[in-house]
Amino acid sequence: MQNIYPCLWFDGNAEEAANFYASIFKNSKIGSISRYSKDAANASGQPEGSAMVVMFQINGQDFMGLNSGPQFKFNEAISFVVNCETQEEVDHYWEKLSAGGRKHRCGWLYDKFGLAWQIVPTALAKLMSGPDPEKTNRVMQALLQMDKLDIATLQKAYDGASSK
Repeated sequence: MQNIYPCLWFDGNAEEAANFYASIFKNSKIGSISRYSKDAANASGQPEGSAMVVMFQINGQDFMGLNSGPQFKFNEAISFVVNCETQEEVDHYWEKLSAGGRKHRCGWLYDKFGLAWQIVPTALAKLMSGPDPEKTNRVMQALLQMDKLDIATLQKAYDGASSK
């Protein structure tokens, strides 16, 4: 187990979320699941036998899912970045993670549990860090027009080619 890992607060669906994420990412698995006892369920308002804490891994990264009720919601202050080497990877994670959620601008999406994700091609860092400010500005302008990021369109913007 990693020394530091995120704890995600869910409203009764941490086990469903962990299974959802594990189905999307390679090298992912469900670990231990602690369930609410009768006394703990009565104190928390959660159903007896439901998951209280779910330990899981997404692509080898440890996570904890905590079922503690509706008091807190996910927001954009925390998001997970998925670096993608190819457009196929971008397309895969974009479609799978946004299923039942909502797609947003500039590679951001919200999954069906409300968690924010950024699906980012690794090529973007190279295109945005070049020494020519005109090229990087064209990439930024192209990016600002996109929901799902498209590597070919970003490269064309960098090269100065029309994306039309």
